[in-house]
Amino acid sequence: MSEPLEGDGWKGAGEELGGFETLAAELRQIMEAQNAAREQALRQCRETIRTAAVAIRAVHRMEFEEAESLLRAARQCVDALHSALSTHPSLLAAGYVHDAEKEYVEAEVVHAIVRGREVPAPAALGVGPAAYLNGLAEAGSECRRYVLDRLRAGATDEADRVLRIMDDIYFELVTFDFPDAITGNLRRTTDAFRAVLERTRGDLTVALQQRALEQALRAAGQKLDP
Repeated sequence: MSEPLEGDGWKGAGEELGGFETLAAELRQIMEAQNAAREQALRQCRETIRTAAVAIRAVHRMEFEEAESLLRAARQCVDALHSALSTHPSLLAAGYVHDAEKEYVEAEVVHAIVRGREVPAPAALGVGPAAYLNGLAEAGSECRRYVLDRLRAGATDEADRVLRIMDDIYFELVTFDFPDAITGNLRRTTDAFRAVLERTRGDLTVALQQRALEQALRAAGQKLDP
């Protein structure tokens, strides 16, 4: 049988049991604090995702004042999330934190693109690189809906403007050739964005060709009028 370990930890016999109970109580207190922080962070994550989704809907409805109010609320949720985990940095790497930050970035970027504003940087949004890049990719995909809405409204120039931004986003994203563990599976998100981008490009091309044909037919009809 091996000898008990020497040192400040638990020796595991008789009178030393009280020392272990003290140590166990301290560890239990630490884990209870971590669990409480995690539960609070989960609530903030759910609220961030919900608020960001409603903000995107408001942008598509052109309800920009409502969208900006919701974006401020989403930012407050993100800040509260970071505050809850400030003393538990290991939890910041959890997937639910990444997802919440990503959804917030998506909402901010969609709003900026639609309004013709500069896309905010990660530091301005208070998020890390991986969440930012994935949110940027998902914002690019979300812009397809806006492009289609503009096409239905006959605003092909505006649709073309946003498609060009989608193109720019995609060609920057493909330059981030790093392991998925670092990028948060950015490659998969970018691949999905590429498929959306190509479908959107096809829709816009057809719309532009149709508009050109209609203009040509109207011009020909005017020439035939007596």
